[in-house]
Amino acid sequence: MLFGFFLFCVGLLFNTGTCSAAQPELRITTIMQEPYTMPQGSQLEGFCMDLLSEVAKKVGFKYKVHLVKDGSYGRQDDNGHWNGMVGEVVRGEADLAIAPLTLTAAREKAVGMTKPFMQTGISILMRKDISEGTGFFDFLAPFSAKTWAGIIVAYLATAACLSIVSRVSPCEWRRPRSEDNTFSLAYSLWYAVGALTLQGAGPHPRALSGRVVCCSWWLAAVVILACYFSNLSSSKSPESTQLTVKGFQDLANQDVIQYGCLSASSTLAFFKNSDNPVYRRIYEHMERSESFVSSMDEGIQRAKEGNFAFIGESVSLDLAVARHCDLVRTHEVVGMRGYSIAATLGSPILKNLSVAILQLSEAGELAYLQSKWWASSCMLDKAKSTAVQPHSLKGMFVVLALGLTLGALLAVLELSSRSRSNAAEQKTTFCRVLTEELSLRFRSKNANGAEEPADDKDTDKA
Repeated sequence: MLFGFFLFCVGLLFNTGTCSAAQPELRITTIMQEPYTMPQGSQLEGFCMDLLSEVAKKVGFKYKVHLVKDGSYGRQDDNGHWNGMVGEVVRGEADLAIAPLTLTAAREKAVGMTKPFMQTGISILMRKDISEGTGFFDFLAPFSAKTWAGIIVAYLATAACLSIVSRVSPCEWRRPRSEDNTFSLAYSLWYAVGALTLQGAGPHPRALSGRVVCCSWWLAAVVILACYFSNLSSSKSPESTQLTVKGFQDLANQDVIQYGCLSASSTLAFFKNSDNPVYRRIYEHMERSESFVSSMDEGIQRAKEGNFAFIGESVSLDLAVARHCDLVRTHEVVGMRGYSIAATLGSPILKNLSVAILQLSEAGELAYLQSKWWASSCMLDKAKSTAVQPHSLKGMFVVLALGLTLGALLAVLELSSRSRSNAAEQKTTFCRVLTEELSLRFRSKNANGAEEPADDKDTDKA
């Protein structure tokens, strides 16, 4: 019985040791950087923390996370010693390093690196007003193409309506047999342009119907001009250098703005070790001007202040663009590389970690995590408005349409009143007089001149 109890205890100890070996507690080192690792009370959260949780479930291990002591990613000095997270893994102070740790040849020699969990490259971050060039037709930018089309249609409709109303109204065109119509179509177009440019034109309409049409157009012109100048002034920054920078070639060929990258980073090493003459010029300029920054936050802040282009990894720059509306990343990306998890050389868990990362990638989990933590919190920049769309001015177009309709109705009523009075005097039907008046007012000038002014007397009486 004692022997059986002894076997039970040995078996219990053996099972306990097996469980412990199956789920060892690994020491994880990381670095504080948004959105990879961020404080959340007494805990840590972020992309890397979510990735670590998913990988731990698949591989089957427990872990304890601590922040790297010197706040560095990992760089080898002249004596061959490593600092930062890579140094902690090399010295055995940590089993894994999880962070936006770039996979490089030097690091691969010192530690084991998994398959990349994120692809990135080197790009340029700068303020929008120094990255966008000035075009010949930038003065049209305050309005969209559809809005400009709507304004042109409204202008033509107003001029046509004003010309028709002036012909129909007897208060405007009193003697159609003997005098010219002041508001011809050509003059109406000119009159509408004068109102739209705030220059004015004369003479002005005398009839109530024509004045209603003009007032509607004047109101529309004030609204259009107010929207145009408001958007034009907000879309042009007074301190803008108006320098077009689309990539590294443009950056190297100018000396108006300064540029720099993170000191002691893989980005700096890329330019330093490159044989490309453009990249070498960029490195020499940064070395000569000592335009390096000590942190991502410093680089982003200098880019926001203007006259500085921050060179960094595209994924991190995309996050800055998502957080700051006045920043933009250039489309050119060079030096593609990946972010990996670092482990000690020869670690038996390294292969399992790589398999887990590939499984998460194939299942779309990595893409989901990136969309989760890179979601834009950037609100619409009030300092730089977008082009005004037609629906923004729909109220103005409606008011203008109502004004034109009212003016046309008033012109018909004025002519109807005149025709009714003439019909009573001539003792004929109203429809006959109205038809003759319309026919007379819409005939050509030559046809009118061939007729004798038989009705002028009646017109004066009216």
